[in-house]
Amino acid sequence: MARAVPRPFELHWGAGEIVEEASFSGEHHEPALQLLEFEDKSVSVRMCWYDHRGRFQRSPLIVGDSEVEGLRASLEKMPRLRAFLGRLVN
Repeated sequence: MARAVPRPFELHWGAGEIVEEASFSGEHHEPALQLLEFEDKSVSVRMCWYDHRGRFQRSPLIVGDSEVEGLRASLEKMPRLRAFLGRLVN
């Protein structure tokens, strides 16, 4: 399910916009990797998931083998998010 980007978010410690989102609709859920840009222009990554009705879920993200390729393909279209995540492994 495609969601509009950018779109607002609000956390206890700050607010801003989701500026990039890579997601994949798997068998059980839709894992998503989101680049969050706060109002002060700092960035963070949220790893989350949605149910198949498009509702955000507040529980841990679990990604299996069957979802890795779909998420990787989605990340190809998200240059800032891909670069941020690349810093984790390079």
